[in-house]
Amino acid sequence: MKGAPPRAAYLAEVLPLLRALGGSGLLLEYEDTFPYAGPLEPLRAPHAYSPAELRAVLGQARALGLELVPLVQSFGHMEFVLKHKEFAHLREVKVFPNALNPHKEESRALVKAMVDQVMALHQDVKWFHIGCDEVYYLGEGEESRQWLQQQGNTLEKLCLSHIKAVASCVASSYPAVTPIVWDDMLRGMSEETLAESGVPQLVQPMIWDYAADLDVEGKVQLIEKYRRCGFSKVWFASAFKGATGVNQSLTLIGHHLKNHLQWLKVASDSPADVLEGIALTGWQRYDHFSVLCELLPVAVPSLAVCLQALENGGYSEKIKENVEKLLGMSNLETETFMSTALGTFPGSNILTLVTQLSFYLKSSVDELLERNRYVTGWFSPYHRKRRIIHPIIMHHFQPDAVSLLSKWNAVVQDLRAAMEQVFHQCTIEEWMEENVHPSLQKLQQVVDDLDEAIKAQN
Repeated sequence: MKGAPPRAAYLAEVLPLLRALGGSGLLLEYEDTFPYAGPLEPLRAPHAYSPAELRAVLGQARALGLELVPLVQSFGHMEFVLKHKEFAHLREVKVFPNALNPHKEESRALVKAMVDQVMALHQDVKWFHIGCDEVYYLGEGEESRQWLQQQGNTLEKLCLSHIKAVASCVASSYPAVTPIVWDDMLRGMSEETLAESGVPQLVQPMIWDYAADLDVEGKVQLIEKYRRCGFSKVWFASAFKGATGVNQSLTLIGHHLKNHLQWLKVASDSPADVLEGIALTGWQRYDHFSVLCELLPVAVPSLAVCLQALENGGYSEKIKENVEKLLGMSNLETETFMSTALGTFPGSNILTLVTQLSFYLKSSVDELLERNRYVTGWFSPYHRKRRIIHPIIMHHFQPDAVSLLSKWNAVVQDLRAAMEQVFHQCTIEEWMEENVHPSLQKLQQVVDDLDEAIKAQN
């Protein structure tokens, strides 16, 4: 939910489809969309879910038989907390809002308060994900530098001691709940360091890799290493979207399908009793401050293909037909972007219109403004600035410019209407500013300049 969080009503529409496709649980990273209250209220975004909305969605998920796993970042990726002046003093590095200072008692109290509020709405969960990935600049804060100068202290121990403190806090408050952590900070550590830390007895690592060519053998060895250190179970994390480009607008299904087929190989080469589950991640931003990547409705076909591949232990023509039936699509393409994408699943009209814009908006505007010789030759920036236009030439491109503008304005209006059903206004504005305005405003400007030049002629 780090960006473009869907309205609760859309989640209610999409959950039954996820279940039908083979999903058995929901891993939810709320970030600033959780209705934090009291001293934590500053964390709550204006478009955060209300407690009533969340109760309804979570209740529906349970009724569908979906296992719920909340995720609260407790170390890295803490921008949504540490950007606020109330919490800025808890940063590891004073000027960077990404990582929490692990030396302060108040840091642990903050994490505990967040976990407690989230748990209050998620009774009966078996797992709680405490994040802990990508803790950049750990060890570079003033207190860490001093701590690291003491004999025997290392960056790895610093990292593990914080993970242990957070996991112990979860375990003591909620004895029936097992904490999960992302595994990237642990991967490079020696078996001895991990085993001595006591962390393997407290958490289950979630091994993440979103590449289409992930190294199966390397993963199998990593799992064996984690087993030897004392971790009882591991999780895998694949990706169905949000992992192929920071500003990606369409999802290339083939990349994500390959990623899942590789994870299936890892699973079949690993001991049967070691794997707890796999999370198919769908990232919406690379971090709290980056732009949006693919919107959820755009990536539903990718999610469907990936879930069905896992469910069936592979992918075939028959499985493709089944996915098409469930999505109401007739032309599911995995190896290329679908140039026309029609379906009947919730939000499919957003996919159709985003596809149209991504494929043709920029290229059609560039074609007119950069490759039409009448524009480049007779209505250059020089002409436009001085409002000079040859009346004969004007007839060669003015109708094209005006009709192209009205065509795209109509498509954008349709997309706005479709997005309003699914997203809040702030998401629509952001997506339009990133993906539509650059080209549309260029086109609008040319049409306006033409009008001005004609007026000047007259």
